[in-house]
Amino acid sequence: MLEHAPELANVVLQEGSNAPAIPSASAAALAVGLAAFGAGYAERGIGSAAVGAVAEDEDLFVTGLIFTVLPETLVILALVTIFLV
Repeated sequence: MLEHAPELANVVLQEGSNAPAIPSASAAALAVGLAAFGAGYAERGIGSAAVGAVAEDEDLFVTGLIFTVLPETLVILALVTIFLV
């Protein structure tokens, strides 16, 4: 299967290697990216509901603002975790 590319055979068929599958910098970037994606997905519904609530009653502005900003703490927590680990 890999007769034509022996250098790929060495990379693919390594057994007993202690090297991680993903380098640590790539894993950190992936972790922050997924946290940001999750926060954006959460803010999608929260933001539209907050705008609708504020349109009905202006006293709900602070509550809507807090609920809208709350998912962003996930991204901040991911960044802090990366720098601590």
